Amino acid sequence: MNKRLACVLQRFARRPKDKILKDPESGARKASNEGASGGHTVSNGIPGPAKNGPGPQGDSARQPQESRSDSQEGRFEKNPKKRARRRRRGKSKHGAVSAQNPVASAAPAHPAGEADAAAPVKTGKKRRPNRHRRRGRSGAKQQETVVAATVEQNSPAKPSEPDNPRREPRYAGAPLYAALDLGTNNCRLLVATPTRPGQFRVIDAFSRIVRLGEGLGATGRLSPNAMSRAIEALKICRDKLENHDVRRARLIATEACRQAENGAEFLHQVKHETGLDLEIINRQTEARLAVSGCGTLVERETDAVVLFDIGGGSSEIALIDLSERRSPRLAEHIIAWTSLPVGVVTLAERFGGRDVTTDNFAVMVNHVAELLNDFSERHKLGDLVNSQNFHLLGTSGTVTTLAGIHLGLDRYDRRRIDGIWMQNDDVTEMTSRLLSWSFDERVANPCIGADRADLVLAGCAILDAIRNVWPSQKLRVADRGLREGILTELMSRDGAWRNRWFRANVA
Repeated sequence: MNKRLACVLQRFARRPKDKILKDPESGARKASNEGASGGHTVSNGIPGPAKNGPGPQGDSARQPQESRSDSQEGRFEKNPKKRARRRRRGKSKHGAVSAQNPVASAAPAHPAGEADAAAPVKTGKKRRPNRHRRRGRSGAKQQETVVAATVEQNSPAKPSEPDNPRREPRYAGAPLYAALDLGTNNCRLLVATPTRPGQFRVIDAFSRIVRLGEGLGATGRLSPNAMSRAIEALKICRDKLENHDVRRARLIATEACRQAENGAEFLHQVKHETGLDLEIINRQTEARLAVSGCGTLVERETDAVVLFDIGGGSSEIALIDLSERRSPRLAEHIIAWTSLPVGVVTLAERFGGRDVTTDNFAVMVNHVAELLNDFSERHKLGDLVNSQNFHLLGTSGTVTTLAGIHLGLDRYDRRRIDGIWMQNDDVTEMTSRLLSWSFDERVANPCIGADRADLVLAGCAILDAIRNVWPSQKLRVADRGLREGILTELMSRDGAWRNRWFRANVA
C-alpha cells in the first residue's frame, strides 16, 4: 500500500508546475491532462499570459493554470446549450469561453460605421429567469430586436412621430347611429356607437337652445326669428352628420311642430336649406322614447316607476309596472301614459316666468293639476305607489337643474347629475330656494344661466303637480331623454348588440 502511494506521489512530482488549466465556465474542477493547452494560456476567456490565483473551489494553493487545445475543450465548450443554460441560471461566474466566438474584448476592432458584430458579455451572476417562461422566448426577442435594429440602420430615416399618438377608438370599425331631437326649446344631436349590450358610447354631440316655440301659444304659428334660429342650429347638425359615416339615423320634431299651423311648411324649409328630413312624431311615440332612454336607471328591485319628461311645449308621463316581470326593454312595461299640452315655455309665457311670486307659482301648479285630473288612468298603479320600491324618475332640464343646485356645483357636470337620487324634502327645499331668488340671482347661478332663468320655476310648478298626484320619497334624476331612446331603439332593431360587428364585416 505504501509503495502504491509512493508511486502516485512520484508521478505527480514529475508533472510540470508552470502551467495548469483553469476552466472559467465550470469553476468546479482542475484539468487532468498535461499539455492540453497546446502552448497557449487562457484567463477569463482572453488569450494572454498565465495568471496565478485561487483555484475554482477556493483552494489556497496558488498554481499556474494551463489552457486546453481546441480539440480538447471543456465539457461546457463542447455543449453550447448547456453553457448557455448555465449562464442564464447564473451558475457561471465568467463569460463564455469559445474558440469560435471569443468575447468582445478579444475580438478585432470593427471599421467605423459598421454595426457591432459581437456585444460585450456581462460578467457576474445573472438573475434567474422565470422558470415558467418558455425556453427560447428571451432569445427570440433579442434576435428580433437585433434584426429590427439592423433593418432600421439600413432603411432611410423616417419622420419623427409624436410622443403621444392619438389612440384608436376602442371599437374601431363599429357602426355609428345618430339621433336628432328638435323640440320646443332645444335642438339636440347625438352620434354614438354600441358597446356592451344595452349601452353605447357617444362620439359626437350638440345642443343649443333655439326657442322654436316662442310665441306659439299666442299666435299658433312659428315665428320667423324662431325658425331662423332653429335652421342655423340644424345646419350645424347637418355638418356633424356629414363628418361621420352614420349607418342609421332618426331625426324627429316634437310639440312645437305638432301644434304650429306652419309646422309642415317649416320642415319643408328645413329640408330645402339643410337637406335634413325631419319627422313629426306623435305624443305616444314621444313618451315611449323617453322611457326607452332611461332603461338603465331603473334597478332590478324596483316595483313601479312614474317617469316624466317636462319639455318646452308638452310634458309626457308614463306609468311603469315592474312588479311581475322584467324585460330588457323598459317601454314594454308601460301600463298607462299621457302627454300634457303644457311645458316650461308655454307655461312661462302664459303666467310669467321672469318675476314669479309664491301666489303666481301656486296658480301654475293648480293649472297643471287640472290637466292631470283629465288623465283617467293616473291611479292604475294602485297600491304600488305606496311600496318602498316605488319612485319617480325625471328626465327633464328642470330636475337636472334642481340636482345641480342641490349639489352646489360651480359648473354643471353631467357625470355627477345623471342617476343621482334626491329625497322629497330636498326637492321641496330647492324649489323654495328658487322662489326666494330674484331673476338676476337665477341668471347668476351656473346651473341655470340666462337661457333658463325665466323657465326653471315653470318647470318646478309642473314637477310639484306631478309630486302631488304620485307622492314619493325618492326622485331619480336622468340627464337623458328622447335622443338616448332613439339610439337605443335604432341599435336594438338593427341588431347592433347581437351581431359581433367588432369581429365581422360591417355592412
